Amino acid sequence: MGYHALYQSWKDDPEAFWLEAARAIDWDEFPSAALNAENAPLYEWFTDGVVNTCYNALDRHVENGRGDQVAVIYDSPITGRQSKTTYTEMLDKVARLAGAMQSKGITTGDRVIIYMPMITEALVAMLACARIGAIHSVVFGGFAANELAVRIDDATPKAILAASCGLEPGRTVAYKPLIDGAIEIAEHKPDVVFMFQREECVADMIEGRDYDWNAVQEGVEPAPCVPVRGDHPAYILYTSGTTGAPKGVVRPTGGHLVALNWTMKNVYNVDPGDVFWAASDVGWVVGHSYICYAPLIHGNTTIVFEGKPVGTPDAGTFWRVISEHNVRSFFTAPTAFRAIKRDDPKGEFAKKYDLSGLRALYLAGERADPDTINWARDLLGVPVVDHWWQTETGYAVAANPLGIEELPIKVGSPSVAMPGYDVQVLDEGGNQMPAGELGAIAIKLPLPPGTLPTLWNAEARFRKSYLTTFEGYYETGDAGMIDKDGYLYIMSRTDDVINVAGHRLSTGAMEEVLANHPDVAECAVIGVSDTLKGQLPVGFLCLTTGVNRPHDEIIAECVKMMRDQIGPVAAFKLAVVVQRLPKTRSGKILRATMVKIADNQDFKMPATIDDPVILDEIKEALHTIGYAK
Repeated sequence: MGYHALYQSWKDDPEAFWLEAARAIDWDEFPSAALNAENAPLYEWFTDGVVNTCYNALDRHVENGRGDQVAVIYDSPITGRQSKTTYTEMLDKVARLAGAMQSKGITTGDRVIIYMPMITEALVAMLACARIGAIHSVVFGGFAANELAVRIDDATPKAILAASCGLEPGRTVAYKPLIDGAIEIAEHKPDVVFMFQREECVADMIEGRDYDWNAVQEGVEPAPCVPVRGDHPAYILYTSGTTGAPKGVVRPTGGHLVALNWTMKNVYNVDPGDVFWAASDVGWVVGHSYICYAPLIHGNTTIVFEGKPVGTPDAGTFWRVISEHNVRSFFTAPTAFRAIKRDDPKGEFAKKYDLSGLRALYLAGERADPDTINWARDLLGVPVVDHWWQTETGYAVAANPLGIEELPIKVGSPSVAMPGYDVQVLDEGGNQMPAGELGAIAIKLPLPPGTLPTLWNAEARFRKSYLTTFEGYYETGDAGMIDKDGYLYIMSRTDDVINVAGHRLSTGAMEEVLANHPDVAECAVIGVSDTLKGQLPVGFLCLTTGVNRPHDEIIAECVKMMRDQIGPVAAFKLAVVVQRLPKTRSGKILRATMVKIADNQDFKMPATIDDPVILDEIKEALHTIGYAK
């Protein structure tokens, strides 16, 4: 069955579609129905099913004769170490850690914060929670103490599972002082901290609260799987809200299992036993869905990579990993590819490795500009699939479903909506926009299985954030259009649509133009306040390594390109060259913060920022064109 027939079969009978998908999961009690609409518009899926995530990710594969298959490859160019852990070995590690957690009073429904770097034990921790029905909340390792404290107070965890440090190129980040500081600040106090001691930095322990990871497991009975209801939260993942407190996205167990398992073949086109690599971090949703859960539920081998796309040691590290471990499908952020392209524009490093096993590259997290997509496609000779989703959805809303049918790729589009998602483009009044016109992207309710049913202890905020703007729809916060063939284009966040003298323009479209300049490796466009036109666009250009032409020349060429391709209406005249752009650790450019700096507004330092110093660099660059005074 091709994509269009499959999508139509979901539309015709969503209940039957998802119950059929649910049969690929091993349930203790199969659900009597797929959709539960009792509390609409708060929908749930597979509510009365009974199931265990860890059983589906580990035990069943061991029982079905796949125990000797490698489940997790750890690869760290920073430490120079690698390890391979089979499904049988993972099961043993997880069951023993889960037993140790039970011995300290942690039980089904308790919350556990996981604060760990990219090591195999991070996945062990997540699955150990799932095994006993504890609800984990992974916080990005190295997050500041006050940010960790906010999450401790919101989730009220009984325990923290942590490692002693994380490793960055050239530095060690000690985690324990941050944890101690966070617990001191937080009103809620966790009962226990389990500490995995890394040889690069051994943490001091507090008697009676802190336990050594290995020592606490000695003599403990391995824990069996605890079945939970389909609507039981598997985890809480905090996403930074634009205002104030972070939002705790809740992921329900049943829908999460069904949806993620479905995507592995249908979207990513991998079979059980294939090696799948998502180059992300367990602190982000990609790490949850596609480093930990989906590959293991589906019986794949997953890679835990502790390194960077460049600098560990060079721009060829991704190609080494793909070649060495025979990666079939590779998933990363466009930012990573832009960094590689900037350091190695001719792709010389890729020529040193055998990449013939790679079948597809998937990009998500930031809009993938056509220039980067074309570069990657020419370099690798495989389909480059831009796909679009959110922390809230947990998996792809729109993609090119290579495992169903390889659709024609339209560069700049994440292709088409996946089954479960009725995606529409609406005007401010909630009316559908004609094909090709810019508007707010919304998804008709109900959302499919595995998406968020609510926010942790914040139902009113959930309704206000997502359900009130357009009745009967989930508001994505993104702006874009759908073309006549049903292909979706994500142009920018709704906030990044700027109004220049009454014309609504997408900063994403402008960035696309700038990215096409041969000397520009990466760029961002923001709208700054203007007394005459309301807003004016300003471009920030990072140049490709080795370019030493006068900046004024490059800027003048960019201005001309913008005039030629978008027109005088864009009023694009201002741009600056910068060394780097401010980003979150997951690679998202902090455009809203840049706007506030330009307009001299107060702003809160984003918790997820990778390097705060960059904001000073942006301020200085803006000074040169008369802003941020």
